[in-house]
Amino acid sequence: MDAQIHTDEELEKSTLLNDMFGDVFPKMQAFKRKLSKEGEERGIIGPRDVDIIWERHILNSAAIVPFIESSTDGQRFKSVADLGSGGGFPGIVVAACLPDHEVTLIEPMERRVEWLEECVEELELGNVQVVRARAEEYIKQLKHDKNMHPFAVVTCRAVAPMTKLSGLTLPLIKHGGQLIALKGRSAPAEVRKAAKEIQKNAGRNPKVLEAPIADGFEATHVVIVDKK
Repeated sequence: MDAQIHTDEELEKSTLLNDMFGDVFPKMQAFKRKLSKEGEERGIIGPRDVDIIWERHILNSAAIVPFIESSTDGQRFKSVADLGSGGGFPGIVVAACLPDHEVTLIEPMERRVEWLEECVEELELGNVQVVRARAEEYIKQLKHDKNMHPFAVVTCRAVAPMTKLSGLTLPLIKHGGQLIALKGRSAPAEVRKAAKEIQKNAGRNPKVLEAPIADGFEATHVVIVDKK
């Protein structure tokens, strides 16, 4: 049985959001306000999501943060790329929650790049770079530009099935880094189907883990793939 969906109004009357985000809560409030005011009109969120932005988008995105922290723990250079960042899920949330990480938001659509740049400015996120590019373009640049470096972690949400996603993300990751992708219930089947593509792109040890949000919330899932 699915967990109950929590509306924004319900959550904003509780202390849960403040408890979860702590010092980052004001930035998340500002992000949510922008999404509420402009998100549907600008095609960032759908009409069904207008009243459940916290749970559907922000808290769902925040569920990936502990996995990134675990992956980059002890590293001097904590670089994260969010591929197909779109409305900033999970990239904007990750950047706000992890100010000691350098976050690159890679997005091909001009109107979404504009949105992301506005969010970065309004939330005063000093650790973010927004890049307009397709994954294939960025991979090509990475191979030929000695000043560019692969990332410790690549994240994404609702970009593509794992069969395609493997080739779009793993070439962006440094040796020993990880792909950490937010996925739904189909994640185990996707990973099984993508086994050859993962191996072909120097990925190994693919696994699906439950990513809890909070008590009373349905957990999401992450697919984690190590880069050889």
